[in-house]
Amino acid sequence: MNKRSPRILLVIFYLIFSSVSAFAEDSGFDNLKQTSKAFANVAKKVSPAVVFIRVEGTAKSENTPLTLPFGNQSPFGDEFFKRFFGEDFPGFQMQPRHGQPESERKVMGQGSGFVFKTDKGLLTDKTYILTNNHVVENADDIKVTFNNGQEYKGKITGRDPQSDIAVIEIKASDLPPLRIADSSQVEVGEWVVAIGNPFGLSHTLTVGVVSAKGRTSVGINDYEDFIQTDAAINPGNSGGPLVNLEGEVVGINTAIFTRSGGYMGIGFAIPSNLAINVAEQLIEHGEVTRGYLGVVIQALTADLAEAFDIEHGKGILIAQVSEDSPAEKAGLKEGDIITHFQGKEVSDVGDFRNRVALTGPDTEASLRILRDGKQKVIKVTIGHLTEDKLLATGETKSAGEIGITVQSLTKELADQFNVSPGEGVLISEVKPGSVAARAGIKSGQVISQVNRKPVNSVAEFKQAVKSSEKEKRVLLLIKSGEMSRFVALSW
Repeated sequence: MNKRSPRILLVIFYLIFSSVSAFAEDSGFDNLKQTSKAFANVAKKVSPAVVFIRVEGTAKSENTPLTLPFGNQSPFGDEFFKRFFGEDFPGFQMQPRHGQPESERKVMGQGSGFVFKTDKGLLTDKTYILTNNHVVENADDIKVTFNNGQEYKGKITGRDPQSDIAVIEIKASDLPPLRIADSSQVEVGEWVVAIGNPFGLSHTLTVGVVSAKGRTSVGINDYEDFIQTDAAINPGNSGGPLVNLEGEVVGINTAIFTRSGGYMGIGFAIPSNLAINVAEQLIEHGEVTRGYLGVVIQALTADLAEAFDIEHGKGILIAQVSEDSPAEKAGLKEGDIITHFQGKEVSDVGDFRNRVALTGPDTEASLRILRDGKQKVIKVTIGHLTEDKLLATGETKSAGEIGITVQSLTKELADQFNVSPGEGVLISEVKPGSVAARAGIKSGQVISQVNRKPVNSVAEFKQAVKSSEKEKRVLLLIKSGEMSRFVALSW
């Protein structure tokens, strides 16, 4: 090899790597352009079906009226807005203080919605618009405005406050509907686009990703299965669509977590599968029919899982079975652990509640349970959930040292606390800072079981607790009013 060969090789390598680098830069730029075009295409495809909803209604209030961020008045109650917006947020309407006069006043609200249909063709005979219940719940007059400026008078087809879904209809035809995607197929990290009218700014598009799925304990609706997204959602977006890059609806923008009243990176959308199920029932029947089992359920915490000798995260715990309910008729008992419902695993209280609710009344459902460490399959005929049969849930906490004083239930005390004499012991005192206090146990509650065995006297209670000293763990079944729950205490 002559002396010029190394130089020639260096020049060749330089030319090759320069070309590769230039190609990589061009390729990266092209990818960005394609992504940008994808979002632009979504906007063109979706915007004609997204509407701006203006609502006029009447509400009772104090003398100083305030407007709310998502509609006319709080759809979630004061506690929700205190937690999500703070008491100083200008859109938060306080309830009248005791003794202050209420007056009726005209209120204006705004939100978003969209024209929709399903593959079944059920919703194609008339122009329907899907939105949130809290956008239209107090409406006397509804105006629906499209992107091209066309305005229509809206009429409520049906509302479901428990899921915060509403359907309104307009007298129009051949309006562009959005297609509904299968929200169960949405993945965390997937691009999504939110379109709506934040702060009245018509047809605003924001972009983000799916941050989480299956948020069931947010505390907004009775039935929750939220998609969490970081696509910016602000007051006025509520009811608008959350869509994928195909322009298909995967959710309905519903709420935000914020301390300022504006976007702070966390938004919640009702998944399309749940929304369409509710919408179809509202259109067909004017109301939503939900399944009813008749149990009080609670999460199987690590302490409870250990107490019941089951792997943490595998199932949920039945704390109470309602009298004359489908659950009682099928033979379910307090202390049973539900591991499967209709062949699918159960590990989340909210998800289980939703699945039961979406099961039609008179359907025979299969539950696999654990009872005293043994598996058992129970068939239950799902009932019809009415307002007086709401499926309840309980939460437990656990901590460090017991700190409970009890007394026997006399006839007078039993009558007072709605229990039978001799069935359990009454908690007369809870030591501040003790494990019982930190677990939320309070005086006036009744302990009916210790370590899965009935206790009917102070002596039986003390003996049961004493027998747990070696393990430093005790499992209590506590009744408060009409509700019961298991609490595992460790010290």
